[in-house]
Order: sequence, then C-alpha cells, then structure tokens
Amino acid sequence: MFATKTRKVSIAGVAAAGAATLAISLVPGAPASAAEPVAVDAASSPTARADADSFVLGTLGDVLGGQQDALNAQAEAAEVKAAAEPEYPDNLDGWIREALDIMKKHDIPGSYEGIHRNVMRESSGDPHAINTWDINAINGIPSKGLLQVIQPTFDAYHVEGTANDLYDPVANIVAACNYAADRYGSMDNVDSAY
Repeated sequence: MFATKTRKVSIAGVAAAGAATLAISLVPGAPASAAEPVAVDAASSPTARADADSFVLGTLGDVLGGQQDALNAQAEAAEVKAAAEPEYPDNLDGWIREALDIMKKHDIPGSYEGIHRNVMRESSGDPHAINTWDINAINGIPSKGLLQVIQPTFDAYHVEGTANDLYDPVANIVAACNYAADRYGSMDNVDSAY
C-alpha cells in the first residue's frame, strides 16, 4: 500500500488564491508577470495564510470598489444629463409637458388640464388641423394647429426658443397660451373659441 500524506487547505485560502489571480489580472497597467497564478503553500502557517487572504481580498475589494465608483459616476452623469435635457414623447402629452416647461421659464400661466381641454375642443389633438369655414378662413387667414391660432396672432405672441412654425405643436401651444394670458389671464380661463 502507498503511504499518502494528506494536507488540509482551507477553502477560503484556495478561493482567495483564485481571486488574487483575478484581481491582479484586472488591475490596469499591472505587469504581465503579476497576472500569473499565485501559489499557496498548504504548509504555511495559519497566520501567513490569513495575511495572504487579507491581502488578496483587499486587492479584490479595491478593484471591485473602483469599478463600482466608475458605475456610480456614470449613473450620476446620466442623472445630470436627464435633469438638464428632459425628453418628451412626440405626442399630445409630450407636447403639452414641453410647452408647460417653456411657459414656466417665460412666466406664462396655464395648466395641463386647461391646455388639454382647449386642444381637444379646438383640434381634437391634431397638430395639422385647419379651420376652413370660420370668418378667419373667409378672410384668408385660417386658424391652424392644436389651438387653432391665426398667423398674425402666432407672429405677435410667438415665444423665443420655440419653432417659428404655426404647425409646430409646442410653438402653437406656447404662443396660444401667451395670447390667452394677455387677453384672458390664462388658457385655464378659456372655455370657448377665443
């Protein structure tokens, strides 16, 4: 029979050796020789193994901590960008919300509900709506867009920073609300053709 000598190696020590190889190979700029596997002598004293395990785990923690810091910085940058540049869906809800943000910057009163109610009455939410039958149309200046604004009114109440296009949904809303604020105090006070 063959005599075998059994040595006990702690699972933590083996795992730490594997982690050391991983950690050292992940360190940017580390020399190639540092990426070679680390040998753990099972006969080492428990204190030496604990010191090696602590070093390896500390190095792995530093690497993972650095990666976490990078992820946190990316998340913070994305939040700052989102706060600086809000995105609006290209639909009635988005147009109203964008218009309200612009109106707030220019101290133009109005609420989501007041704008939505008037848009639905005037154009049913169609930014390309055009009135071909009322007195304005008969006079050659038909009402157009979400809030059925005529060109002279749009030109007089257009707000800088919005498109200079009567059919642009956001520009139409902001100009109409600017006009309604001047004439009625707010778009919220408009309950019929204005």
